[in-house]
Amino acid sequence: VHAVVAAVARLDKSLSPAVTIQRLRAHTFTIGDSIWVFHFTLATFWLTLMQDPGYPQKLAIPLLFCIALLIPLTSQFFRPATPVLSWVLSWYSSRFIPPHWRPTISVSLLPTLESVLYGANISDILTRFTHPILDILAWLPYGVVHFTCPAVLAIFLWLFRTKPVLHLWARTFGYMNLAGVIIQLVLPCSAPWYELIYGLTPANYGMKGSPGGLARIDTLFGSHTYTTGFTNSPLVFGAFPSLHAGNATLEALFLSHFFPQTTRYIWAYASVLYWATMYLTHHYLIDVVGGACLATAFFYFFLPD
Repeated sequence: VHAVVAAVARLDKSLSPAVTIQRLRAHTFTIGDSIWVFHFTLATFWLTLMQDPGYPQKLAIPLLFCIALLIPLTSQFFRPATPVLSWVLSWYSSRFIPPHWRPTISVSLLPTLESVLYGANISDILTRFTHPILDILAWLPYGVVHFTCPAVLAIFLWLFRTKPVLHLWARTFGYMNLAGVIIQLVLPCSAPWYELIYGLTPANYGMKGSPGGLARIDTLFGSHTYTTGFTNSPLVFGAFPSLHAGNATLEALFLSHFFPQTTRYIWAYASVLYWATMYLTHHYLIDVVGGACLATAFFYFFLPD
């Protein structure tokens, strides 16, 4: 309770854009500020491709973002969250990339590398035996905690650590996921569920995604949540690297670094999620390793000395 009261007291509660403009005039620009040129260019590219919503509705996105940056109360949240928003915009708008711009989808690269590097198709071995209890154990980290943990970690950093640590999390998390999406677009690869359904027949961008093992969760709970979500995914062939594994690794690195008492628990969660990505036929082991390596690289790249 004391942490919440103190955190709220630290917030800038001003609603005057004049305050932001005054701060901007007093700001000494450095080469690091050129990152805003990158974000502006990237957003322009994706907004140009975006078809849903179309013109003029989609112009509300940059307009609302600019307003959020001008108001000090909202700017303190939206400015450090810009890398995260750039990732979300890139992920969503990737569905609108024209097919003739896209590279060829690889359906054999990952299973081949899996066999060469590890001597077997590990993900295939892990999916040969399924059980409702195992389904639940895989679903909880993969389909629930994965989507809530980044926000929970951000809240803990906001409450119990300094503002630069929270900004470090937003920056590292956002840029790592953005890099992962770009890799998935440049190197599109099919997931294990594709191999189970279609074998190694060539894939095309008109194909819908699959919930894989999460379809059993929909059946168990009588819902269509994961079937609908994964079928309409904008990145159907984004198996490598696994951003589920990347996010879990990054969360484990942050929590074990800034909250050492959580180390054994967060790495246990990450380990279960690594298994879940393969058990649910969403990733090969090489995808998991790639995502974990990506997260580790970004963590130590952004972590100050």
